Amino acid sequence: VFSEKILHTGKILRNTILSAAPHMIRDRKYHLKTYRQCCVGTELVDWQMQQNSCVHSRVQAVGMWQVLLEEGVLNHVDRETSFQDKYIFYRFLDDEREDAPVPSEEERMESHEELQDTLLFLSQIGPDALMRMILRKPHSERTAEELEIIYEELLHIKALSHLSTTVKRELAGVLIFDQLCPVLRSHYQAQALQGSEQEKLDYTLNSKRRVIRLVMKWAAVHGEHLQQENTAFLEEFLRAVSDDAKVLPALRDQLTELERIVKNNAEDFKASQKKRKILLQQFSTGDEKLQKRQPIKGNDEILFKVYCCDHTYTTIRVPVAASAREVISAVADKLGSAEDLILVGLSSAGEKTIFKPNDVSVFSTLSINGRLFTCQTDQLDLLTPLPEQEGPISGSLASFELMSSKDVAYHMTSYDWELFHCVHELELIYHTFGRQYVKKTTVNLDLFLRRFNEIQFWVITEVCLCSQLNKRVQLLKKFIKIAAQCKEYKNLNAFFAIIMGLSNPAVSRLSQTWEKLPSKYKKFYGEFENLMDPTRNHRAYRLTVSKLEPPIIPFMPLMIKDMTFTHEGNKTLIDSLVNFEKMRMIAKTVKIVRYCRSRTFSPDSPLAGKHHLDVLAYVRQLHIIDNQRTLTQLSHSLEPRRS
Repeated sequence: VFSEKILHTGKILRNTILSAAPHMIRDRKYHLKTYRQCCVGTELVDWQMQQNSCVHSRVQAVGMWQVLLEEGVLNHVDRETSFQDKYIFYRFLDDEREDAPVPSEEERMESHEELQDTLLFLSQIGPDALMRMILRKPHSERTAEELEIIYEELLHIKALSHLSTTVKRELAGVLIFDQLCPVLRSHYQAQALQGSEQEKLDYTLNSKRRVIRLVMKWAAVHGEHLQQENTAFLEEFLRAVSDDAKVLPALRDQLTELERIVKNNAEDFKASQKKRKILLQQFSTGDEKLQKRQPIKGNDEILFKVYCCDHTYTTIRVPVAASAREVISAVADKLGSAEDLILVGLSSAGEKTIFKPNDVSVFSTLSINGRLFTCQTDQLDLLTPLPEQEGPISGSLASFELMSSKDVAYHMTSYDWELFHCVHELELIYHTFGRQYVKKTTVNLDLFLRRFNEIQFWVITEVCLCSQLNKRVQLLKKFIKIAAQCKEYKNLNAFFAIIMGLSNPAVSRLSQTWEKLPSKYKKFYGEFENLMDPTRNHRAYRLTVSKLEPPIIPFMPLMIKDMTFTHEGNKTLIDSLVNFEKMRMIAKTVKIVRYCRSRTFSPDSPLAGKHHLDVLAYVRQLHIIDNQRTLTQLSHSLEPRRS
C-alpha cells in the first residue's frame, strides 16, 4: 500500500536524523509555549539537501517533505497543510506519542543503508505533492517562483504526464489568470537569442501561438472564473495580438477567435457586476424567489444563521465556498470563543453530520430542512432540531386546488430549467472526483439535486397532511396530471420526483385512497412507474430520453450515479498511465448535459390567469416535511394498519 511505503519512508528519515543529527528533534519554545520533540522546516530542508545530489533545490526539498505532510507521517504542530521552508515546527508521527520509540542500533544501520533509495523515491513523487500544495494555496500567497512552476506545466502539456490525474484536475480547476498575467506576458514577448533570422522568426511565431492557444482554451472553458479575476488582462492581451497580427499574418486566424472570446467575457462580466448581491439564508427568500436564478459563484456571499445547543443563533456573512474551518472562525468571532468548536449539520430527524475543517460550501450540503449548529465536542449529544425544522402542520390544498395542473407544471419546469442552467459542467466533475480535493464549490449542482428531493417530499407532505379521503384522491389525480405535463415539457427530473413521491411507502400504503382513484389515472400512473423501472440499467428511461430533442431537463440523480459508478469502478491510472477510456466515459455523461441544454426552454406560456403570480411563487418555495418517520406516522393516522 502506498501509504505504508510513505510511513516506512518517514521512519527511515527520522531514524537517520536521530542517528546523525539528534539535535534537530528536540523540545522547542515559542511565545512561552513548549512544543515537544519537533523539527524546524528550514533545518529539515538544509539536512535533506546535504544528503543526496538528486535534491537540486530548496523548492524540490519542500515538495519531498510535503509528501510526508500529506500522508500524516510528518505534521505541523498547528495542523497546517502546507510544508514551508521557514522557522516553523514540524513533528514526526512517532514523536506524537509520549513514549516515542528510540531506534535500535540495528534500525539505525538499516536506515542509513536505505536512505539514498528513500530520497530517490521522494524526489520522484515530490513534484506531484509540490504542485498540489501550490494549487491549494490562497491566490495572494503564491510566489513568483510557484507561478512559474504552474505556467511551465501548462505550457509544456506533455510534462503533465508525470503528474497524477488529481493534480491535473486541480491544475485545471485552480488556475487564476490575474496571477499568471505577468508570466503570460513574458512568454508571449519572448525572443530567440540564437539561430538564423528565419529560425528566430519561427521561434517567436510558435511561442506566441502557444500562449494564444492556452489563453483561448482557458477563457472558453472557465469563462466565469476569468470574469471574477481580470478581464482587463484579456483585453490587453487582445490588443497585443492584434498589433502582432499586422506583421505576422499567421496569427490572424487565432485573432478572430480571440476577439469573439474576449467580447463574450467582457459582456458576461458587466452583466454579472450589475447582478452581484448578498445571498440570503437558504440562498434566497421572499420576493427574491420570484427573480430569475443566476449562477452562484464561490466568492458570492451568504448570510446564514448558525445555531447553538440552546437554539440561540448568530448570523454570519461568509463566501459561499467557505470551508467549515472558516465558518467556525466567523462564528467564534461573534461568540468570542473558538475553543474546541465543531460544525454540525442537523436534519429534522435529528441526524447529525460533523463537518471536517476542510469541507467546503457546507451550506449547500444540508438537507432541505437541515440547519447548521456549532457546539463543543462534548455537547454533541445535546443538539436537538428546531421546531421550524419539523415543517408545516397543515397542507396547502386550499390554494393548491385552485391552480391548474398545466400552470403548475409550466412554472415548475421554468424554475427547474433556471436551476439546471446555472449548473456549470465543471461542477459535475468536481462532484464526481470529490470537491474536497479540488476545493471548489458545487453549490449550483447541490441546489438542483436538492430540488429533486424537495419536489418528492412536497408530494408526500401534501398527501399525508390531507385528512379527507375524497380530497386525497383529488390530490393523487392532480399530481399524476402535473407529472404528465412535466413529461410533456421534457422536465424528466420533476416527473421522476413526483412519481417517486407517489411511490413512497407513506403514500403507496394508503390503500383506501388508491382504491378510489379512477382507473384512467391508475393506468397513467402504471405507465409512469414503468419508466422508472431500474432493470437493465434504467433501459426504459434511457430509450425515452434518446428519442427526445432538447431542451431536456434530465433525471439528474441517475446522471450523477452514472458518473460515480464510472469513477469508482475504473482506475484513474493503469500502469502509471492515465486511463483515457474512463475519462471518455465521464465526458460522455457531461456531453449529454451539454446536449440537453443546447436549446433554451421557451414553450408557449399558459394564458396568465388570476392565480398566475400565486403559482409562480408557490412552486419556487415549497413547504415540506422531510422527516420520513413523521410522514409515516401521519400516513398511519390517516389510514391505520388493518388488523
